Amino acid sequence: MSAGLSRLGWLDALRGIAALVVVFDHSSYAFMAEFRRELMPQFNTSRYGIMVFFLVSGYIIPASLERRGCVRTFWIGRVFRMYPLWAVAVTAVLALHLMGIAEIRTGLGRQSLAAVTVAHVTLLQELLGTPSLLLVLWTLSYEMAFYLLVVALFTVRLHRRSAAVAVTLAVLAAVCGTAGVVLPVSALSGAVGTGPLVAVASITMVVALCCASAVSPALRVFGGVLGGVLALVLAPFNGTVPLWEGLVILAVMFLGTAAYRAEHGQSTWRYAACTAVVVVACAVGSAYRYGDGPHFTRRGWIVAFLLAVLTFGAGLALRRRRVPRWLTGLGTISYSVYLVHPVLLAVTDGTIGRWRRDNLMLEVAFFAVLLPLCVLTYRYIEAPSQTWGRKLEHRA
Repeated sequence: MSAGLSRLGWLDALRGIAALVVVFDHSSYAFMAEFRRELMPQFNTSRYGIMVFFLVSGYIIPASLERRGCVRTFWIGRVFRMYPLWAVAVTAVLALHLMGIAEIRTGLGRQSLAAVTVAHVTLLQELLGTPSLLLVLWTLSYEMAFYLLVVALFTVRLHRRSAAVAVTLAVLAAVCGTAGVVLPVSALSGAVGTGPLVAVASITMVVALCCASAVSPALRVFGGVLGGVLALVLAPFNGTVPLWEGLVILAVMFLGTAAYRAEHGQSTWRYAACTAVVVVACAVGSAYRYGDGPHFTRRGWIVAFLLAVLTFGAGLALRRRRVPRWLTGLGTISYSVYLVHPVLLAVTDGTIGRWRRDNLMLEVAFFAVLLPLCVLTYRYIEAPSQTWGRKLEHRA
């Protein structure tokens, strides 16, 4: 194993673990319903998986931008990394719907086709009052908001203040949680209308990306700041998760960045550790204050969050150790695993249906079909797309 691959192996391992946990969380609805009902109040597997993903993204995304040193090539890389498989997954679920196998999520039919399409193309649909066509796409909306914030900080040369940003967002989450600030789901969309918000946000995003990728330094700063403002408005005030959790998600990603800064000598480990303590304390306090709800138990969320942070910390501590090839391989196909599994679940829901009693054999069979399928989607969709993206980056 080369030094470069060894350095990234622990991140791939974490992505692989997170992907498996998220798949289990969603597939357990269909095949392990009894076990799921017992587990979820104690350990929210979905939140565990996505928090690990967010920590890994926080670590690697700013590094990707700074390694390139160019906003334009960063966005080219992101587009060719995310969109091709996204387009295939979305097309597949639409085809299954037309064939009468899969059902479209409730709420999509009440909005115009144009608004739904544009919102999904921006990847910000979950922050624009539009239900995601695939349930898992909601996390990509927060990923995109994070990208916009990272670019904003980079263009104004504050990108090394990751720890301060993480602490600020976490403290704001705690303040909102303590004060009992509660906003309706998609509050901005409810105030101004989904269609107008989608139009304004999508135009703003296009202008922000184009300007941030321009040659002129002034335009780059303008575009970066504009995109950052868009993210800071949408993520807290128009999400489908509580206000405090939207802020915690962003804080968690910047916590991952703070770990990257410490490892590369741009900050100190003590500073990163203090940042982690503040973020964890604020997140746990906010969740505890929020209390239990129909689809939320503070115990399950807190346990999942703490285990996610500990998992990332363990991976970071063991980063110089050799990682088993099968685990890094699983991390390599983790994006395929994440996007393909809800499509496969749509097929099983529409054919064999969901089981009231636990059926471990079907659960194992689901994974046995999913993983080879994801190897194929990575090989024939993800890998070629990333190669094309790198070629375009060189031209840019």
